[in-house]
Amino acid sequence: MFRLEKPPSRLEGRGSATSSQPSAFSGPVQKVSSGGYSSSADLLAIDLNVDGIPSTPAHSDAAGLPDASGLPDASGLPDAPDAAPAAAGGGGRYHPERANERMVTWKTLPKDFLHDQKDIWFTFPGKLGTGHHWVPVLAVAGVTAGLIYADPHIMPYFRAHQGNIDKINDGFDPMITTAEVIAVPAGLLAAGYARHDNYQISTGLMGALAYGDSVVPNLVIKAITRRERPSDIPAPEPFTGTFFNGGKSPLKGSSFPSGHATAAFSVATVVAYRYRNHKWVPIAAYALATAIGLSRIATMAHFPSDVFLGAAMGYSVARYQTVRPQ
Repeated sequence: MFRLEKPPSRLEGRGSATSSQPSAFSGPVQKVSSGGYSSSADLLAIDLNVDGIPSTPAHSDAAGLPDASGLPDASGLPDAPDAAPAAAGGGGRYHPERANERMVTWKTLPKDFLHDQKDIWFTFPGKLGTGHHWVPVLAVAGVTAGLIYADPHIMPYFRAHQGNIDKINDGFDPMITTAEVIAVPAGLLAAGYARHDNYQISTGLMGALAYGDSVVPNLVIKAITRRERPSDIPAPEPFTGTFFNGGKSPLKGSSFPSGHATAAFSVATVVAYRYRNHKWVPIAAYALATAIGLSRIATMAHFPSDVFLGAAMGYSVARYQTVRPQ
C-alpha cells in the first residue's frame, strides 16, 4: 500500500533536511536535473514510490495507459457510413447508389406534388424559353405528328380484326389495366411495410406521385383537344376529323393522349429507375407498360398517336421530375 508519509530514510538520502524541503503545494521549485520535474507536485510523486514500484510523473496517465502521443494516427481511418443513406436502403444495409435519391413519405407527399406541379408548369417552360430541352421536345412532337397522320390508315386494320383479337382484348379490359397499374405501387407499399423497408415504401409512394404528376397535364391536353375515340366512329366512316369533335366529357371522353399509357409508363419508370441495379426489373416494368399501351389500340380505345404521347409524358415526367433528387 502507498503511504502518504515520506520515509525519513528517503528524505535523508537526498542530502537535505526535512524543514528545507519545499511543501508539495508551495508552488514551483528548481528543476531536478536527474528527473526533469519542475514542480513540488512532481517531487511528491517521486516520494510516493515505495516498495520498488516505478514512479509515474504527475502529468502522465495514472492508469499506466500509453500517452496520447503514442497512439496511431486516426486521420487516415475511413469514416463510418452515414446513417441516413443506410436507412434509405432499408433493412440497415448501406446502398451507396441510393444515397442521393429522393425519398417520399406520407407526410411530404402533398408538398412534393405541389412542388412538382410548379416545376412542370413554370420551371420547365422557363427553361424552354432559354433554349433548353428543345431536342427531346421536338423529337416527341415530330413522332406524335407523324402518328397523327398515320392514325386513319392504321385503325381500319383493328376495326376489321376485332373478332380475331376479342379474347385477348378481354384480358386488357379498361378496369383490369387500371387495376394492374394501381397494383404496382400498392404492392410495393404492402411489401415495404411487411419488410420494414423504407426505400420500398418510398418507391410505392413515388409511383403514386408520378401518376399524379403526369395525369394533370394529361387531363389538360384532353380538355383542350377533345378528340374522338376510335370506338366512337361508326363503320365505315373514316378515322379523320377527330380533334375538337368529342361529344362526351372532355376529361373522360377525350382520346388524346392516353391516360392509361401515361399512368402505366409513369409508374413503370419509377420502378425501373429505383431498382435499376436488378436487370429484370426495368424489363418487366416497361414490358407491362407497353402491353397496356398497345392494348388501348387493340381495343380501339385510342389511336397510336394517343398512346405514344401518353407514354412519352408518363416517362418524361417520372424520369426527369418525380425521381429527380430535389
